[in-house]
Amino acid sequence: MNTKTASLAFGIIFILVGIIGFIPNPLVAPDGVFAVNLAHNLVHILTGVVFIVGAMQFADKADMVFKSVGAAYVLVTIVGFFTSGNMLLGLVHINQADRWLHLGLALVILAVGFILPNRQATSN
Repeated sequence: MNTKTASLAFGIIFILVGIIGFIPNPLVAPDGVFAVNLAHNLVHILTGVVFIVGAMQFADKADMVFKSVGAAYVLVTIVGFFTSGNMLLGLVHINQADRWLHLGLALVILAVGFILPNRQATSN
């Protein structure tokens, strides 16, 4: 696995999560385990698009996409933990589960950016 393949996978997953947020369900919903609203769903879709565009346009530097998105998620995590209530920056609906998920995502996304190679190893 390389960062291009991982970026495509992350992109698809983020877009699917964003779409699922628009469909009533107990996991990802305004009153679900992970609280979302229109803005939160759109952020997931936008994040997915960033991963896919990064994989397609910047394949040789897909690690930078992971490092950039990971840094953004670190910032979201910090702001989320210091936000009282359930609205991040007054726009994005979050709850405690979201805060911890954002931390986990930040760590995983950064790990992928630092650990996976940009290119698939070739065999001779």
